[in-house]
Amino acid sequence: MSDEPITQRDVMMPLRDGVRLATDLYFPPAWSEGDEPLPVILARTPYDKTAQAEMAIGAARHGYIFASQDVRGRYASEGEFYAFAHEGPDGYDTVEWFAEQPWCDGKVGTIGQSYCAAVQNALASLNPPHLSAMIITYGPSSYYHHAMRHNGALEMRFFVYAFSMASTSREAIADPKIKAALDDACANIWDWVRACPIQPGESPLALVPSYERWLLDILRLASYDDYWRAPGYGPLPWYDQHADVPTLYIGGWYDSYTRATCENFVELSRRQEQPVHLLMGPWHHGGAGVPRAGDATFAGGGLDDYLGMRLSFFDRHLRGDEAAEFGQERAVRYFIMGGGEGPAEDGRDIERGGEWREADTWPPAGCEPTAFYLQPDGGLATEPPAVEDAATSWTFDPSDPVPTIGGNLSALGVDPGAYDQRNSDRFPFTTGTLHLSARRDVLCFVTEPLEEDVAIAGPVEVVLHVATDGPDTDFTAKLIDVYPPSESHPASCALNLSDSIMRLRFRNGFEREELAEPGEVYELRFQLYPTANRFTAGHRIRVDISSSNFPRFELNPNTGAPLGSDRGRRIAQNTLHHDASRPSRVVLSVLR
Repeated sequence: MSDEPITQRDVMMPLRDGVRLATDLYFPPAWSEGDEPLPVILARTPYDKTAQAEMAIGAARHGYIFASQDVRGRYASEGEFYAFAHEGPDGYDTVEWFAEQPWCDGKVGTIGQSYCAAVQNALASLNPPHLSAMIITYGPSSYYHHAMRHNGALEMRFFVYAFSMASTSREAIADPKIKAALDDACANIWDWVRACPIQPGESPLALVPSYERWLLDILRLASYDDYWRAPGYGPLPWYDQHADVPTLYIGGWYDSYTRATCENFVELSRRQEQPVHLLMGPWHHGGAGVPRAGDATFAGGGLDDYLGMRLSFFDRHLRGDEAAEFGQERAVRYFIMGGGEGPAEDGRDIERGGEWREADTWPPAGCEPTAFYLQPDGGLATEPPAVEDAATSWTFDPSDPVPTIGGNLSALGVDPGAYDQRNSDRFPFTTGTLHLSARRDVLCFVTEPLEEDVAIAGPVEVVLHVATDGPDTDFTAKLIDVYPPSESHPASCALNLSDSIMRLRFRNGFEREELAEPGEVYELRFQLYPTANRFTAGHRIRVDISSSNFPRFELNPNTGAPLGSDRGRRIAQNTLHHDASRPSRVVLSVLR
């Protein structure tokens, strides 16, 4: 007997507005019409439903019906694609359509990562009656606050994403000239990134108007309003009506949705009666289960059977098999990085090491928010500065930004993960080989070598007292684990852990923009992405402060003009205060 699933291709599923979505169905190998109905596992994707075949075949062989669906306007599905806008109601209709089919037992589970996670969040926000379980890998909580925009600044991966998606649009597939123009734009994407923001009609995106319209919208709709509260842009405004179903949130410390994954777990754990689980590994976007992120490797940080683990979760919550083991009995399983052998003697690899831990909450019990203060002499210590007046100023020139060296990235064309923070031809917009700390516009604050291990697990917050000479600017922060000098890194290795950015005009909230008064000192509070790391004895904890991290984040033109359309730029003189009356600091979740 063949073990190949029985497939039905391009089943056209109708939506409430008459648009039909193309869906491939995979039935268990021995299935036949009239058999006992089965649960359905649904994956909705803008990246071609046929790319889900490996997971679909595994699920069907395991005894499930697997449905892989092209979202509206992509590949074989009808309608117009405008990213994220329709995914709430379209997903709701899809779940309920499957529940009505004679071969479905009325239980529908969902699975997928990135956009395929966002569509799950969107439909769950509308609470379809037959949604029964979800596995959300690398998904958003709010695309405005820390994903598509990030504390007011656009994440440039979505600028790149618009061009990439347009090059695989139905319009491009149907017209070789459109395809050639968009492929050329993708091949020269850094030129377009330099040219950001685009103007209407001035880029090849104008050949596919819905894609151009989406990019212009996310560039220009800079305040948090109803546009960003739609279900497709994350469940944050919908938590109170969100579907109460068993859910497994999977994330990585170097993923672009790290903060969102933890936030969704925390907020829905408070509201749901059904179990909510969190699994956080040392992974980057697209690398779930693989114990590597950038140059860092993590012995023991992988998953032996990633698909099997997820199917076991569905066995428990779709089939009701209480004996099913998916490897996580407590609510939280997380990998705390650090403690490995460090930089290899010959090569770039950095063995970070680490260990798996379980907990009942996030952050884990025993975490204590601990302030590390930025000292006037460049130090970092748990004692506040004693000096009454200390400040450091720097020049932020948008034409010469601090380059992005790894980090929480995806779909950008810059390698994600952990890297020694130095210039390298592996990354765009870099020059030479100097450490970023050598730049005049990067302020470094670092502890003395640690006398004993310091372990952290949870949120990371910075509190900065800042000023600028113009109406608007940005401030960035980055948390770094500094290794002692070694044979391969004689000047030490500064390994990035987490970062963030804050746009000054949003200091009093994201619903309104308030330009700054030149020279006035403001207190900024913002979250870096959470992390779990052991700074081992002999290492140092470092925080870098600047005003750019490009192309991870868009550049602030410093003019105060409307965002997303301003063609001008100005150089800003920015200042950080770090003294007794204005104690700038980073707050780490220290495990006691």
